[in-house]
Amino acid sequence: MRAIVQTKYGSADELELREIETPSPAANQVLVRVQAVAINDYDWCMVSGKPLVYRLMFGLFKPKTPIPGMEIAGEVVECGVNVKNFKVGDTVFGDLSECGFGGFAEYVSADENALFLKPSQMKYEDAAAISHAACLALQGLVDVGNLACGEKVLINGAGGGVGAYGLNIAKFYDAHVTAVDAAHKLAMLKQNGFDEALDYQSIDFTRQPAQYDLILDTKTNRGVFRYLKVLAPNGRYVTVGGSVMRLIQLLLLKPWVALFTNKRVSIVALKTNKDLATICEWYLAKKLVPVVELRESLSAVPQAISYFGAGKHKGKLVVRLK
Repeated sequence: MRAIVQTKYGSADELELREIETPSPAANQVLVRVQAVAINDYDWCMVSGKPLVYRLMFGLFKPKTPIPGMEIAGEVVECGVNVKNFKVGDTVFGDLSECGFGGFAEYVSADENALFLKPSQMKYEDAAAISHAACLALQGLVDVGNLACGEKVLINGAGGGVGAYGLNIAKFYDAHVTAVDAAHKLAMLKQNGFDEALDYQSIDFTRQPAQYDLILDTKTNRGVFRYLKVLAPNGRYVTVGGSVMRLIQLLLLKPWVALFTNKRVSIVALKTNKDLATICEWYLAKKLVPVVELRESLSAVPQAISYFGAGKHKGKLVVRLK
């Protein structure tokens, strides 16, 4: 099979498209013929080796996993002897980040618990775009953020996948939703239904008079007290990722914020693939709509990762294999 192989940290241009042996599924795994794969922050961090703290997870001096790629959709072509939930011919999708990555390939062996049955009406590129970002948005806004009807919500870094799904979910609650992202994404964000869209390069929302009941942050690029200033009374700040140092600061200050203010700060500990049944229902009802930038063929992965790392993508960036 063909796969995108990584032998060292560095530029995505150094990734190699190689012919390698097709894996065999272990007892609790299925072999999936990959039809589509999404590009994610983890992929960018795994390829670049930055921030350096991530090397504790991916490998100190070189990546432990030779094939990146975590969010896939495809067809089951072989089942391990202990597999109970799938059969050959099933179409599946899911987030492989907790069971070894390997999605930038024509085939991947994946633990059956990392996969979910794909509805026949769901396009492969949409399925690849859903499992990680939609779960982050739902768990961030609802499970952790306790979103209530009619609240004012701000999504920082709204031009990616989490922002698109976050908008859909927030509108279930009749929320007023403000987006923050780069100028070249603002027209898309307004067109998709955000009530307001702010260019982060010209407007620092933490220095504006507006206040929000709930902030969902994908960047975490400011200090905790800056966010607290723009939270309304009883407001909640929830982050799903971003600067490692800012996340550590937030973790250390979280109990003090709860003790001395009526506001709350939280970090989402993602429960992988937990909400996919609900998310599929919303997708089929056209209540949750993926925003996808599509690339064609496995050979497009290195350029797609570079494009993602530069922050140019709008919504989810997905590679459809031919």
